[in-house]
Amino acid sequence: MKPRRASEPIYSTAIVAGRALFGGLRLKRSVTGADNIPATGGAVLAMTHFGYLEFALVEWVTWLTTRRRVRFLAKQSVFDKPVVGWLMRGMRHIAVDMKAGAAAYAAAVQALRDGEIIGVFPEAGVSASFRVRDLKTGAVRLAAEASVPVIPVAVWGGQRLMTKRHRVRFGERFGVPVSFAFGTPLHPEPTADVHAATNELRQRMQQLVDGLQRDYPVDGTGQWWQPRHLGGTAPTPAEAAAADAAREAAREAKREASAN
Repeated sequence: MKPRRASEPIYSTAIVAGRALFGGLRLKRSVTGADNIPATGGAVLAMTHFGYLEFALVEWVTWLTTRRRVRFLAKQSVFDKPVVGWLMRGMRHIAVDMKAGAAAYAAAVQALRDGEIIGVFPEAGVSASFRVRDLKTGAVRLAAEASVPVIPVAVWGGQRLMTKRHRVRFGERFGVPVSFAFGTPLHPEPTADVHAATNELRQRMQQLVDGLQRDYPVDGTGQWWQPRHLGGTAPTPAEAAAADAAREAAREAKREASAN
């Protein structure tokens, strides 16, 4: 028998809203490997990041298949917004100060030790090329310190709902197939080489993506949401990285101009 979990009205309301939204859009979900999510105990979900709704999509599927809640790490700026911040705190997500992340890291480790599932995007940003970028080491370090598994998670099709550098028309969001793959857990030891373990995690995430792309029920040839190497028109990893660098340089110049 699964343990009874404490009532969380705000999270429960968000789950209902998400189910209504995705159900209303008539998304066609397919899920493999959900049995890799532990029924109890802490775990890190290391997720691909090709669009802006993966956090909600992964929580949706995790809840439907396991009735477990996911606590996400999110930027402090999200928590600073009046209504959204209240919701984030009510759902017990964890704020990350990008200039001083030690407090968020400690809070995430404690949550894992308390048996929570923590969701992270180790790419630290949306990948416009729809290829898995180099990962930050945080997911592996969290799992190693808390002695919990890290589970690679791939989502494919979610970028067709909302992503960066492409405005998706409302009508294009209906009936979109969204595929999920939860991979075999990694169990990094506290003494493990975090860079080697992180590289292994990235490879597993990309392998999951490759499988979802191969089996996706819609031909992506010539489509903006398909990676270039598979016949789509998405930017290559090099092109996407150059665009990201140019955008960040423009932001930095704007910050310097406003400070002077």
